[in-house]
Amino acid sequence: MGVTWDASTDVLIVGFGVAGAAAALEAVAGGAEVLAVDRSSGGGASAISGGIFYAGGGTSVQRDAKVDDSPEEMLKYLQKEVGDAVSTETLRRFVDASPESIDWLIGHGVPFEASLCPYKTSYPNNKYYLYYSGSEAAGEFRAVAKPAPRGHRPKGKGTSGKKLYAPLAKSAKDKGVQLYQQTKASKLIVDDEGAVIGLECATLRDASVSVRRRHAILCALSDKPGVYSPPTRNILDRLIARIEKKHARTIRIQARHGVVLSAGGFVQNRKMLYTHAPDYKGGIPLGTSGDDGSGINLGVEVGAGTAKLDKVSAWRFIVPPSAFLGTLLVGPDGRRMVDESRYGAALGSAMVKQSGGAGWLLADADLVREAKSQIGSQAMWFQRVQTAGMMRTAVKGNTVAEVARKAGIDPVGLQATVDAHNAAAAAGEPDPMGKYSDFVRPAVAAPFTLYDVSVKPSMMNPCPMITLGGLVVDETTGAVQTPDGQDIRGLYSAGRTAVGVCSNSYVSGLSLADCVFSGRRAGAHIAALATATTGKA
Repeated sequence: MGVTWDASTDVLIVGFGVAGAAAALEAVAGGAEVLAVDRSSGGGASAISGGIFYAGGGTSVQRDAKVDDSPEEMLKYLQKEVGDAVSTETLRRFVDASPESIDWLIGHGVPFEASLCPYKTSYPNNKYYLYYSGSEAAGEFRAVAKPAPRGHRPKGKGTSGKKLYAPLAKSAKDKGVQLYQQTKASKLIVDDEGAVIGLECATLRDASVSVRRRHAILCALSDKPGVYSPPTRNILDRLIARIEKKHARTIRIQARHGVVLSAGGFVQNRKMLYTHAPDYKGGIPLGTSGDDGSGINLGVEVGAGTAKLDKVSAWRFIVPPSAFLGTLLVGPDGRRMVDESRYGAALGSAMVKQSGGAGWLLADADLVREAKSQIGSQAMWFQRVQTAGMMRTAVKGNTVAEVARKAGIDPVGLQATVDAHNAAAAAGEPDPMGKYSDFVRPAVAAPFTLYDVSVKPSMMNPCPMITLGGLVVDETTGAVQTPDGQDIRGLYSAGRTAVGVCSNSYVSGLSLADCVFSGRRAGAHIAALATATTGKA
């Protein structure tokens, strides 16, 4: 077929967040020429994230913190946490590569620190950069694997996503990777045999400086703080679309050896979300406007298969304060739903699946007093806002039955739940939900409080959500596959555009770790093909 190309490269990356940067760095290290396109300025959800990178098995940071961990214990934990998201062999490769991945990141300028957080939290404050970021310390997981802190936070104030992404992007640029910013992919170009050979895009590269500057400012505002205000983001995105329609021109970029789709998930595409995961209509979509499923749909349009599109991670974080690990999460019937010391996504999932998203936390007076005393020392500013929002929902009662009636939940069911919980604690018996004894707190001191933690689109009391499924890929190469398992020649995928390690169950840091793992995998494979074909060293 005859195509007029505006640019040509060995490897073309679509979406330049952490997955795209990892693919680019590995490809260029293998001797390939690399060009990346990004609809904004690069970074995507990675740059606005908390930046946690899940790693273990004895990383250099763990060793500096005197943490005892091994690949075997990390594997046992992840096998229970993620299930069949990927094969056992792939999960083993992911675990075995974990210590080297941290060193690779450090080598590209990502700053880590071995300051171990002494309490369980959803995100450590600026004093700590290594913590238990998943459910490692929860009862059912301690039963199968020795717990270890594996949440590696890049050192920097606030949410640290930019501290992970920016060094990778700079390293890629320094090594010769080209980035076409403000360039939106529209369709893959295939040859007569169905192989992917390039990409058609709409770009602002030739627009005036003032147009590009205005577009960049609007995109930055849409990404963050737009994530905190969906209505504001919608207005900004309409302005962005207007600029693109008026000033963008179409270009075609040839990819001589492969295209990598690494354009994020689809949590911002409400139609896709309602089609594939209709139970997750509540909550706050966490991501940028680029998480609209466009990368997934580019693959589907050329015959790619998808999987696990129904998997969504809904984060109902209840800590800090760490005392809230001793609360009881109950549904409208007053019954507990999950071990409350598990990662926040397990709590969100339990509410969505068991009670239609409804849930309340029960705490007695002693626990509430302790929790309030911890907020100042444990919480970041955004966590203080969220905790304040949750505490505004408080309903109090002098008895369990009274507080249940005030909250509108079954008083008989709640009383039975509290009685069973307290009886097991008093007798030193296992908690009914398997909560480890470290976190068990009897509910005995009046007044009792119920906090509404239901899945709702509230920024003051949020339940953020991300999508986990995507394109089916070959787990050894990252090649995108058709529904019948055939590779689509020239097409690869990484990060949340693809099915990966965290596509069943997410804990903090596992997605970014998978972005690096899957991105490097795809980049290395394409580079090897390129050098084999061209003979370049």
